[in-house]
Amino acid sequence: MTTSGKIRIGIIGAGNIANVHINDYLKLQDECEITSITDVALPLAEQRAKEYGIPHVFRTAEELIASDNVDAVIVAVPNKFHAPLAIAAMEAGKHVLLEKPMGLNAADAKQIVRVQQKTGRIVMVGHQRRFEHLAMKIKEQVVRGELGSIYTAKAGWYRRKGIPGWGTWFTQMAVSGGGPLIDIGVHMLDLSLHLMGNPKPVAVYGATYAEFGPQRKGIGGWGKPNWDGYYDVEDLATALIRMEDGSTLTLEVSWAVHMSTDSAPFIHLMGSEGGAYLSGTTGKYLTEKFDQALEVDLTTPADDEGSRSRMCKHFLECIRTGREPLTSVMTGLTNNLILDAIYESSRTRSEVKLDWNL
Repeated sequence: MTTSGKIRIGIIGAGNIANVHINDYLKLQDECEITSITDVALPLAEQRAKEYGIPHVFRTAEELIASDNVDAVIVAVPNKFHAPLAIAAMEAGKHVLLEKPMGLNAADAKQIVRVQQKTGRIVMVGHQRRFEHLAMKIKEQVVRGELGSIYTAKAGWYRRKGIPGWGTWFTQMAVSGGGPLIDIGVHMLDLSLHLMGNPKPVAVYGATYAEFGPQRKGIGGWGKPNWDGYYDVEDLATALIRMEDGSTLTLEVSWAVHMSTDSAPFIHLMGSEGGAYLSGTTGKYLTEKFDQALEVDLTTPADDEGSRSRMCKHFLECIRTGREPLTSVMTGLTNNLILDAIYESSRTRSEVKLDWNL
């Protein structure tokens, strides 16, 4: 770190999500400074640097990673490049914040875990939903035992017309690793397992469908379509995930579907002593007292600082203290193992057991 004690951050990628990260960390200038940026589209990186006053623009990610002006890197590029860039950064002594999913697949995720264990660098996956106000409050109740034994949960995220960037890397399996399952489903998967108490998943039965994308239907507003590209991912996925302790999680997500999608992304937790429902900025705690059903409404305060702000602060704190991030490499591996198993189960039409061997 510099003599000022600030953590120096380099941004790999200059697209929309990188722009979000830049704005997040600019709010924390007492603790960190963004010193560097790069992108394969160099003019875009130069544009971001000029816009936000970032002093160094590197032609390549390799040059940025090698810089003495960088303590930690944020990897905000297509999924295919997460593992090689994270590994290169760790081996160069840098800490890493990786956009989700941690790896393109479980093989990539295992490689990241092995290198992190060897180098001891801080590696955090950008699952900001764990840092949402209601998620944190519900987690407190779970830890206190207010829900008892959580034996099953259900999570979902439906988009009516939400296919992003048709024909771009978002819809190409070799670069993205999948469709809505790996894009938005991974958020609900990660948060559900966290709220359930991190049971160990052991088997998956799942199915995926592509009813809209191949017909160029269900197109959303995120990303600019490339009609010269192609679409070979799913637009809906559904799965039942079985844990070592016998509990289960049902997951269903879509980019495009003919159904009402008025509700925000949701999670239902069903426990022996109580339950919880979470959707967007509202939720409920449900239990039974004096033989009467009891429900407590949960809301997010209007002045809440937001999940991304808390996530960014957590990353900086982990670097300063050496603390393991809440969304560590092992949580990233767990997610990737399940995602791979769902895709394999859909192909084979049978249950798939997870392989935890590194």
